[in-house]
Formats: sequence, C-alpha cells, structure tokens
Amino acid sequence: MSSPSQLQAVLDRVDADFDQSLERLFALLRIKSISADPAFAADCKAAAVHLAADIASLGFAAEVRATAGHPAIVAKAKGNTGSRPHALFYGHYDVQPVDPLELWHRLPFEPVVTDHADGRKIIVARGAEDDKGQLSTFVEACRAWVAVTGSLPLDLTIVIEGEEEVGSKNFVPFLEANKADLAADFALVCDTGMWDPTTPAITTSLRGLVYEEVKIKAANRDLHSGIFGGGAQNPIRVLTRILGGLHDEHGRVTIPGFYEGVKDLPPDILAQWKKLNLTADSFLKPIGLSIPAGEDDRLLIEQISSRPTCDINGIVGGYTGEGSKTVIAAEASAKVSFRIVEGQDPMKIRDAFRAYVTARLPGDCSAEFLDHSNAPAIALDWNMKPLAAAKRALTDEWGKDALLIGSGASIPIVADFKRTLGLDSVLIGFGLDDDNIHSPNEKYDLQSFHKGIRSWVRILAALAEAPKT
Repeated sequence: MSSPSQLQAVLDRVDADFDQSLERLFALLRIKSISADPAFAADCKAAAVHLAADIASLGFAAEVRATAGHPAIVAKAKGNTGSRPHALFYGHYDVQPVDPLELWHRLPFEPVVTDHADGRKIIVARGAEDDKGQLSTFVEACRAWVAVTGSLPLDLTIVIEGEEEVGSKNFVPFLEANKADLAADFALVCDTGMWDPTTPAITTSLRGLVYEEVKIKAANRDLHSGIFGGGAQNPIRVLTRILGGLHDEHGRVTIPGFYEGVKDLPPDILAQWKKLNLTADSFLKPIGLSIPAGEDDRLLIEQISSRPTCDINGIVGGYTGEGSKTVIAAEASAKVSFRIVEGQDPMKIRDAFRAYVTARLPGDCSAEFLDHSNAPAIALDWNMKPLAAAKRALTDEWGKDALLIGSGASIPIVADFKRTLGLDSVLIGFGLDDDNIHSPNEKYDLQSFHKGIRSWVRILAALAEAPKT
C-alpha cells in the first residue's frame, strides 16, 4: 500500500522524466508496424522485440511469443506475490496503413510535437494515439513506480498483440493457449478516450458489431440497356430498393425483431448523459453536418453510444469507370454493418437481415451472403470495485469528475477476455475525437500523454487498495 508522500514522489518522477518518456514513445512510433501489409511483417516483429526489451528493463519477465500471425508480448512483473490484486493490462503495437500518403502534412513515421490549430501541443505520427501512445502511458507509469519504489503497488501482467488492426484473428487462440500465464483478477484496456480535452472518462459499455456483405444476382451476364432495358431485372435497382427500406422516416431500423432485447438506459445514467449536453452543433458541425440522423426520439448521445444502428458501408454494381457504358449489371453488392447493444444476439441480427433481404427479392433474382465479422456488445458492471477505484483516481488527477460513458465503437478483445479468461475489463484511455485515428495526420495531445501517465500512476495505487471485484 502506497502512502500519499510516496504517490507524490512517483508523480514528481513522471514530470521530471517526461522528456525521456517522449523520446521513448518516438522510438516506438518510428517502427512501421503496419499489420495489414505483409511487406511490414519484419517491422511488426521489430516493434514487438523493441517493446519487450523496454518492458523487461522495468523488472518484468518479458517474452516475445509466436502466434499464427504477428508476435505477441507477455510480460509478468517479477514482484508479483499472488496476495495482491492482479491486473492484466492489454494494448496493441500494430498500426493502420498510412494511405493516402499525400494527405499527411509530414511523413507518418517521423513523429514530431507541433501546434494544433487551437494552440494545443500535439504529437503527430501514425500510432501516436492508436495505440502506441496509449499503451506507452501505462508503461511509463510502471517505469516511474519502479524508479521511485523499486516495485509496483499490485501484481501485474502485460499482454500486447500485433494484429488488433486486422481483427485479432490469431489472438483468441493465443489467449486460449496462454490461459495460465494470463490469469488475473481483472483486465485494464487503454484503447478508449476522454469526453473532452480536460474531462476524463471510463468506458462502461461497447456496442457489438455484425458486418454482412450481400450480393444480388439476376441475368447470367451484363446486358445492353438499350436491348434489355425495361424487360430484364436490374440487380442495382433491386438492391437499392431493399437498402432504402432498412430505415423508416423516424430513423428506426425496420428489420423485424431488430430491437428485441434492447433496454433503455437506467434513469440515473440517462440523467447524467443529458447534463453533458452533447449537441448537433458541437458534434456534427466540425464534420460539416447539422442534423442527427438516428432515431428522432432519442438524444444524440444515445444515438451514438447506446442505441443499435444499421449503416450501409459500400455499394458496388455495374460500370463505375471513366465515361459511360450502358449496361444492366448482372449483379450488385453491398456491405452493411450493424452496431448492436446489450441484449441483442449477433447471430439473430445476421439471420434477421438475411431474411429481410430474401423476402424482398423479386423473381429472377437470388442473393448470396458473406459474414465478415460479428461480436457481441459489452456492458460492464457500473458497481465494479476496480472501476470505482479508477474513477476516483482519474478525478483526483484531472480535477473534474471522471465520467462513465458508453462507446459506440466495438473492441472485440473485451468480449474475448470475458469469454476466454473470465475477466471483466476497465476501459480507460486518453484519446480525443479529433485524433484522426485510422486517418492521415493522426495525433495525440501532449497533455493526454503526460497526464495519461500521471493518471495510470494514481490508478495503480488506487487499484492496489481496492477489492478485486
């Protein structure tokens, strides 16, 4: 158990060592660990080796372990006693591709601290936020604890993967094969964000994901529209009519049974969210929009965080090249994703969508479906003891009450930790909505990095004193 004076000494160490922390982050950001492109496989391995060596320097038994894809890191603190709360920290070292390169203001793997348009200091590089900067806040907090006290205040295992950006398809088998080494009381995930640049948040729910591709076929070849137009069925017309009916005039999804099992927010949580006053002007105006497009009887914050959605992510059919070509396409396809919430079954949503499409096919048309992804939604226990401890620690660091918020995004690994390891997760991150993750000019606020480290220092101390569940 740490004393207030000891905690302050660790925080002071973070401040004194911050320039070196930034240099260590820059060294990691320079490694081109793009998991989606096989050309960067050696860089992914280099990132794993680099991180493992750095974590080992803090007194961890750190190993780079093979998976069926890019390697993972497992590191166990040598001071683990078995009698203290035991946390499993998760992060990922892989990053998204940088295309289109011409839209970057500087080379994506040459990190730099520069000025944001509003005067904030920011770190710009691919991976600056997602997830190298985020995981580094935790590693640097551990470094400060070890430097000042020689140990960590609780038992700790770190696992870092290299395929999060490509779906973690090899990571679940890795979890299964390494259950014993990854045993803990709860997990910590640093891949989420703040409410705003000065207000910390803990994510307590994540929407799940169902991603489907549908292909509608008619004639056995593309047809001349002058000869067959008006007489032959057009798959593009059929597809767009079906897709256009997925929502009603109030923004609700029309698939039968879609809302089965969906619950309203608890009244006290809804009251808290209302006070946040998320408006169309603040949320949509920066992206050139002004009118919320979800269920019109719901708050905007509900639409993006706690309500299920259906989005058409792409449509392909017919001639799309330069100039004109008057054809009736033989087939047309679309990719459709559903963000689902607690109470919805991914397989039932998939089957309901397929039934919806099939029931609306005219004669001479058939449909083929491809399942790209499905993951259940996650809802954490609002009264989870480690969550309450982390909330207090964040509030102490930022001087503002840490919010408990829902996320409209999906982090499948959280469900994997629960299903495979039996662990609930506390999701804490310091990213911001304008960090451009997965886009050119990705950034991470310098304050997010600095106070993120300080936050984890406080959280580790708080978790050491909290009940395990």
